[in-house]
Amino acid sequence: MQAGISPLAGTQPLPATWVDVHALTSAYYELQPDSGIAAQRVAFGTSGHRGCSFDLSFNQWHVWAIVQAICDYRSQASISGPLYLGIDTHALSHPAFESALEVLAANAVNVYIAEQAEFTPTPVISHEILCYNRGRTEALSDGIVITPSHNPPDSGGLKYNTPNGGPADSATTHWIQTRANELLGQRLKGVKSLNFAEALRADTTHTRNFLEFYVADLANVVDMSAIAHSGLRIGVDPMGGAGLHYWQCIAERYGINLGVINSKLDPQFSFMPLDWDGKIRMDPSSKFAMQRLIAVRDQFDIAIACDTDHDRHGVVLPELGLLSANRYLSAAVDYLAQHRPLWRADAGIGKTIVSTAMLDRIAAKQGRPLFEAPVGFKYFAEGLLDGSLVFACEESAGASFSRFDGSAWCTDKDGISAGLLAAEITAVTGQNPAYRYSQLEAELGVIYGTRIDAAANDAQKARLAKLASKHFTGLQLAGDEIISSLDRAPRSGAAIGGIKVTSKNGWFAARPSGTEAIYKIYAESYQSDAHLQTILADAQALIAAALESAHD
Repeated sequence: MQAGISPLAGTQPLPATWVDVHALTSAYYELQPDSGIAAQRVAFGTSGHRGCSFDLSFNQWHVWAIVQAICDYRSQASISGPLYLGIDTHALSHPAFESALEVLAANAVNVYIAEQAEFTPTPVISHEILCYNRGRTEALSDGIVITPSHNPPDSGGLKYNTPNGGPADSATTHWIQTRANELLGQRLKGVKSLNFAEALRADTTHTRNFLEFYVADLANVVDMSAIAHSGLRIGVDPMGGAGLHYWQCIAERYGINLGVINSKLDPQFSFMPLDWDGKIRMDPSSKFAMQRLIAVRDQFDIAIACDTDHDRHGVVLPELGLLSANRYLSAAVDYLAQHRPLWRADAGIGKTIVSTAMLDRIAAKQGRPLFEAPVGFKYFAEGLLDGSLVFACEESAGASFSRFDGSAWCTDKDGISAGLLAAEITAVTGQNPAYRYSQLEAELGVIYGTRIDAAANDAQKARLAKLASKHFTGLQLAGDEIISSLDRAPRSGAAIGGIKVTSKNGWFAARPSGTEAIYKIYAESYQSDAHLQTILADAQALIAAALESAHD
């Protein structure tokens, strides 16, 4: 049942496999979705709507309908401040940007876009929202980021960030999704729009130097002085993403010995090594997609990468290669607790339910509360904003943490600051994050973990998302009694969209992919790698049996 690794994984894609950008863009404008077909309707996942114009799941009609729905939502929610609009480097992002601005301008929304048509990372939009809203109680701002994250080059996406700076919560996205689908069903009756030239000239359209403002503020969340004085050789692979020009600005402003190994901007992403399944995917947590940076790791003391919208990070070390996200996040939390004296002692650590149990052990060691949430950074936004969380992370290499003074920096994932933190850790302690993780293992115990992808059709994924804990009662996992099975997050009670099963010696969790014909299995063993493999095998068997039972 496990999806196999493609023999092409980690190799360069052949020209014949590159996306036809002209055809993709033409399909965006020319094809019109049928709202009566489920796959062609607006559907928000953990943080936005994603799709492909060829499949009629991300076309101009979708963007017009979603952005009009956002305008309608802003009206009923009394959100009247400026909206910050950012885009990444996917081929469909610029057409979608034009479509979005056409609707925003027609609805008289004050919009800030980047100067000189600069691309804008997701965390920069969150940062802008928070900075504008600080101290305000009315006329608050919000934002839209046009990005499908790390997904393949033929993908398009759009996500909405609310006045708390983070991805919209489920209630908000449900409202927007419902309204957008109503508009699609009415063949866009009720959608206001101007042509793009008019929208650019509108009195409500403004430009702003997002890049300079974000970079200048970085010293309030990462010790940039320590990095500069250390002389560390830092390599960066922006993966052709929205933060490409940010890195050079960071290097120049702070005097950091930083080199960008890949400065290409190419909507086909033809320079990207193929991911595990032979697809192009800008995923900095994948050892296959990270082969370019791994190949030159000996040239740097530490190297970092970010995905297309720069909300995820990857850390590469000369003696190791890619450090797993779970290990880096654990080392980061441990370090921050010792080097942020102004942080509230009672503030918690947030993690998704599929993130490593090492974070649980670190939270207990620090005496900090642990907030465990379903997958989706939206669950952490309010805690990061009010200071009840000082660090939050996802297993998929996404994280955000507080400023030095304990106030909110970014309530969405920030791959830039998370990547630079790896350099800070090394500069301040003289020990890189991998070494510091090994110290944690010596102190708190070794954990063996992995994630695999298993094949699943739409019907199986739908059943998996609805599995209940009762399907795993009285069973065993790798020879041990199952002591808990969760279909909801422990504290919030929010559905996790899958299942997490725990024994005294390990755990696994399974949840369906929102965009691919797979489900993801996360697992950890507290005993050995061999025991981990047994957990994985048992997990697939238990899930198969539970899906069959649920089907019956």
